[in-house]
Amino acid sequence: MNRHKNNLIYSKLSDNNRLTNQNATSLLKLVVFRIEKINFAFPIDRVNKVINYTTVYSSGLNDIGIAHIDDDEIPIIDLHRRLFKSTKISTSNPARFLLIVQNTMGEGFGIPVLKTPNLIEVAMTDIRTLPESFRQADTLGIASHVAVIPQENTSLTVFLLDVNQFLPWVSQRAKRG
Repeated sequence: MNRHKNNLIYSKLSDNNRLTNQNATSLLKLVVFRIEKINFAFPIDRVNKVINYTTVYSSGLNDIGIAHIDDDEIPIIDLHRRLFKSTKISTSNPARFLLIVQNTMGEGFGIPVLKTPNLIEVAMTDIRTLPESFRQADTLGIASHVAVIPQENTSLTVFLLDVNQFLPWVSQRAKRG
């Protein structure tokens, strides 16, 4: 079981294997968004909502800030800056939306995105676990799985993000617990 770092995906895979007819295709609903030329996704059951971008307060020294959303203070993670060591998303091309997600420890966080995320259904057979060696070595290690989705003349590659890899203190507790 250790090879499945993202318990959400693993449990979904297990549930679908138990609950569906062998002839039926199991589907996972994903909320997909793009940063630079890379497609990312969270499973729909981890996404609380998508809202218009709001003011994010931060020292500007790292990739995390805080926003007042409803009655909560939500950490906002500039994924563009975290992955590409650039503040391009927040300066020359400001985000228009916040994707509000919840990790398995119950803490919410937001990801600024430029365009409205899309909801797509992906066959479980199109989802593959990323090798641990890749996850340890690359900034895309925040992804636990990759989906290669067949389309008309090509395929769409989507990295499924591990919700427990975004807030470092929560990530450590999730590994221990």
